[in-house]
Amino acid sequence: MSQHELAQLNIAAMKEPLDSPGMAEFVANLDRINALADVAPGFVWRLESDDGDATEFRPLGDMTLVNLSVWKDLAALKDFVYQSGHAEIMRRRAQWFDRMREAYVVLWWVPQGHRPTTDEAIARLEYLRANGPTEAAFNFGKVFAAPGSVL
Repeated sequence: MSQHELAQLNIAAMKEPLDSPGMAEFVANLDRINALADVAPGFVWRLESDDGDATEFRPLGDMTLVNLSVWKDLAALKDFVYQSGHAEIMRRRAQWFDRMREAYVVLWWVPQGHRPTTDEAIARLEYLRANGPTEAAFNFGKVFAAPGSVL
């Protein structure tokens, strides 16, 4: 059993403010998608306020949403991202979010029980943007094994 869990950050630049009519359908699906994540096999933790709201965290500016979570392993995260109801919303992201020219998803291994901060996560994203995928920060296209294990 691994002594590490997989952290992930993804960011999205909104086309309109979150409370605008153009974002209403996205907002209407947030609770449903978060509930799917909360019960997904391998889900460990996600950043949210005391009220369960992850959208209130805006460390990259008012128009950029951040999603920060921790998963048991890569397979669990991939299943949620690509095989659950999350995939349906992800396919429609162009309706609500601007296309990003730089990396907007970063993965990295954390010691079991560690909950990354937004500052830590953004630093990993910036590292990925500057250096490409490495053991310190990678993406779904080029994955690295957890320390002490093999893929």
